[in-house]
Amino acid sequence: MKKNKYEIDMCNGSIMDKLVTFAFPLMLTSILQLMFNAVDIIVVGRFSGSQALAAVGSTSALINIFTNLFIGISLGANVLAARYYAAGKDREMSEAVHTAITLALISGIVMAFVGVAASRLALSLMGTPDDVIDQSVLYMKIYFMGMPFFMLYNYGASILRAVGDTRRPLYFLIAAGLTNVVLDLLLVIVIPLDVAGVAIGTVASQMISCILVIRCLHQSDGSYQLRFSRLTVKKEHLVRILQVGIPAGIQSTVINFSNALLQSSVNSFGSTAMAGYTAANNIIGFLYSAVNAVTQACMSFTSQNYSVGKQKRMDRVLLDCIILTVSVSALMGIGAYVFGGQLLQIYTAEPEVIQCGLEVLSITTVPYFLCGIMDLFPGALRGMGHSAVPMILSVIGTVGTRIVWIYLFFPHHRSLYFLFISYPASWILTIIMQAVCFYFVRKQCKLEMHLNSAEEV
Repeated sequence: MKKNKYEIDMCNGSIMDKLVTFAFPLMLTSILQLMFNAVDIIVVGRFSGSQALAAVGSTSALINIFTNLFIGISLGANVLAARYYAAGKDREMSEAVHTAITLALISGIVMAFVGVAASRLALSLMGTPDDVIDQSVLYMKIYFMGMPFFMLYNYGASILRAVGDTRRPLYFLIAAGLTNVVLDLLLVIVIPLDVAGVAIGTVASQMISCILVIRCLHQSDGSYQLRFSRLTVKKEHLVRILQVGIPAGIQSTVINFSNALLQSSVNSFGSTAMAGYTAANNIIGFLYSAVNAVTQACMSFTSQNYSVGKQKRMDRVLLDCIILTVSVSALMGIGAYVFGGQLLQIYTAEPEVIQCGLEVLSITTVPYFLCGIMDLFPGALRGMGHSAVPMILSVIGTVGTRIVWIYLFFPHHRSLYFLFISYPASWILTIIMQAVCFYFVRKQCKLEMHLNSAEEV
């Protein structure tokens, strides 16, 4: 199955070392992406002040709401491509690749228009303070102009992940990220464009990563080779991509809607709290990137082994992923808790902002391994082609808990610490529901595989 040094044979041999080989470059990619994004926040926080820092931070939840539906759909492309690749279906693999890239291009253009048109209204509905909103709107409009590049990169990288290639997207990101850093320093410090400068730097880096991943697919000699003349949408593959991708995208979008509600609650404390939350949330983002890398590995490995009927290997994949995600997230979470003050000082020198950030970190970092476990079960289920039920359960467990917390409990105990207790509470509830769901779906899949094997005999 393995055809070049970048691909991984997920269906044979030992599992843990291959999971690490797959997940570590992806983890490093996401962490480096956040580090480069952190440069945006650090530069505006240090050289443009807390208002500019709050302006950039106040857009993150909204940007995620707008984009995560389509990013979730890219998971459908990943699952479908992994299945075709493992089964050796070269024609179907090629058609799925061209359908996914066409979908990415269309969705990127749509998002560019929607984001530019709706940015001010959306920020106003979130209660963004008057002293911040103009800069926030400017940042969002520029950011969304780069959405076609953003989408093409994510869909292209999902195809590479489907065959086990997580190293080349890492290389592409390093090139793009370094460009972002240079442009941030140039456009904020040398040419004082403030939030516009960091937005322009972000769009430029997205364009570079997009060009590199498309070039990689174009120059590939395998079944996932990209030819622009073949760009089209095959209904059969589109339907399968959407069956897995839409529930995943809706789940991510709705969860980010709950994060937007949290952002609105944070906004009620003023720009200082907003700046503290922005810095803390960026640190939490590093934890999420680590656990998400393991979830991506779980989904890809499960999908390939599911397509060739290796049931015991699927179960071992999930168990090894739980061990890996708990180990990594516990280590990073404790580190973020212990060194929270020092980490926040990187973003800002203002004591009030640091104190607000510490309140958020104190309740979210140590138990973050719960978030990792919570995401693993839906990842495994998506790998088996079941995405709708985990989506519903995630929405109920995560979003439901946070909405109840914000509207029933938070008004009586107004503090950032109490507000963010909703995070671990929602993780625990969702884990319980997802584990029960996984048990019954896995039982059903075993029965289906057994019947298919009997029919073949």
